Amino acid sequence: MALFIGCCLLPGVASAAEIDGASLSLAWGVPFAGVLLSIAVMPLVLPNVWHHHFGKITAGWALAFLIPFAAYFGMHAAWVNLVHALLAEYVPFVILLTALYVVAGGIYIRGSLQGTPGLNTAILAIGAVLASFMGTTGASMLLIRPLIRANAQRSRVVHVIVFFIFIVSNAGGSLTPLGDPPLFLGFLKGVPFAWTLQHIWPDTLFLVGILLLAFFLLDHWMLRQEQSYGQPAPVDTSARERLGFDGKFNFVLLAAVVGLVLMSGMWQSLVVFDIAGTEVGLPGLVRDLGLVLVTVVSLSMTARRVHEANQFGWDPMFEVAKLFAGIFLTIIPVIAMLKAGTEGPFGTIVRAVTNPDGSPNPAMYFWATGVLSSFLDNAPTYLVFFNTAGGDVAHLTTEMATTLAAISAGAVFMGANTYIGNAPNMMVKAIAEDRGVRMPSFFGYMLWSGCILIPLFVVMTFIFFR
Repeated sequence: MALFIGCCLLPGVASAAEIDGASLSLAWGVPFAGVLLSIAVMPLVLPNVWHHHFGKITAGWALAFLIPFAAYFGMHAAWVNLVHALLAEYVPFVILLTALYVVAGGIYIRGSLQGTPGLNTAILAIGAVLASFMGTTGASMLLIRPLIRANAQRSRVVHVIVFFIFIVSNAGGSLTPLGDPPLFLGFLKGVPFAWTLQHIWPDTLFLVGILLLAFFLLDHWMLRQEQSYGQPAPVDTSARERLGFDGKFNFVLLAAVVGLVLMSGMWQSLVVFDIAGTEVGLPGLVRDLGLVLVTVVSLSMTARRVHEANQFGWDPMFEVAKLFAGIFLTIIPVIAMLKAGTEGPFGTIVRAVTNPDGSPNPAMYFWATGVLSSFLDNAPTYLVFFNTAGGDVAHLTTEMATTLAAISAGAVFMGANTYIGNAPNMMVKAIAEDRGVRMPSFFGYMLWSGCILIPLFVVMTFIFFR
C-alpha cells in the first residue's frame, strides 16, 4: 500500500489522463523495477554512493520513465500525468506523512522504559489496537521512538523493529476504514464502517496473536543471548521516572489529522479546481491546508526540549519524500497495466482469481491482492479486485463476504512483505537507522517476512479463505 495515502481517500480527485494499460508492454515497468532494485541493492554494494546520492539516483529513474513517455505519448500527455502525480498523489501523500511525523514527534513518552520482552510485547500490542483507529502511520510514528529508546541499552534490536513493522505498521490497521487506505476506499464504495471489524477480526486476532507470541519468545531468547555475552547495563531503579507525556496538546492535533482525513473522504462537494487536467476537489484542498496548519501549529507550540528528547530530525522524512517521489512517477504505467484487468499484462493474475465454473476463489483473491500490494500501491490493487469480484457492495458484503474479506486482508496484511509495501514501513526503517539501528537490507527484510509472514499467510489461507 504505499502510494495513495492522501489521494486515494478522495472521492473528488479524478484521473488526469488515463493511459490504456492494455496496450502497454512490461518494458514500461523497467524504471519502477529500477527504483526498487536500487533501494534493494545499492545500499549493499555501493553504500557510500547510495547514502550521498540516493535522491539523484531516484530522480534518474524517474527521468528514465518520463523522457521516453514524453517521446512516445507526447509532451502534453507527459505534462498532464506529471502534474497529476504531483498534485493529486505525491503532494497529499507527503503533506499527510509530514503532519503525522511532526505531530507524533512532538509527543514525548516519559518514563524509565526498559526493553524487556514483556514491555516490548505490550508496546506492539498497544500499537496494533491504535493502528485501526489512528492509522498505521499515526500509530507507528507515535510509538517507534519510545520503543527504540526503551531498547537503547540492548545490542540486538533489529527483530524488535521488524516485528513492529509487521504488527503496528500493517496488520493492526485491518479492523476499521481508518486503519488503512484500501479499507477506506471500500467504505467510500459503500462497505459499512464496522464490516471489516465484524468479518476480519478472527484473521487479525490470529495473525497478530501468533506474531506477538512469536515475538515474545524470540525477544526472550535474544535477551538471554545478550546476557550470556555480557549483562546489559542495569537501569538505576532509585531514579526511575514515572510514565507520563510531554507535548500532550499534540494528541489533540493527532485527532485533528484523523478528523481531516475522514472529512475529506465523506464530504461531498461539487467544487472542483482543474489544474492542467487534474481535478482537485474542495474537500481534499481543505484537508491538505488543514494538515499544513496542524504541522505548523505543532512545530510552533512544541517545546524544544520535547523535540530534543525525541531526537527529532528531518532526515528520515527527507529520505522517504525523495524515494517516493521517484516511485510515484515510475509506477504510473504499472498501475495502468493493473487497472487494465484481464486485458492488460497482469491479465493472467486477474483471471486466476476465478474458478472454472465462474465462482470466485477467495484464496486466490487473498494472494493476488496481497502479492501485488507488496510491491505496488495496495489502494488501487484493492479496487481492481473489488471490481473484478463484481463491485456490487450488497452482494460482496453478504453472499461474497469471504471474497471481500480475502481482498481486504490481502491488501492490508501483505503490505508488510516489503519495505515499500506500506508507507510507515519505510518511515520506521528510516527513523531506526537515524537512531543507529542497522536495519536489514531490502532483501534482508524480505527474508524476515518470507520466513515469518508467508508461512502464516499459507495457514490463514486454509483456515479463513478456502
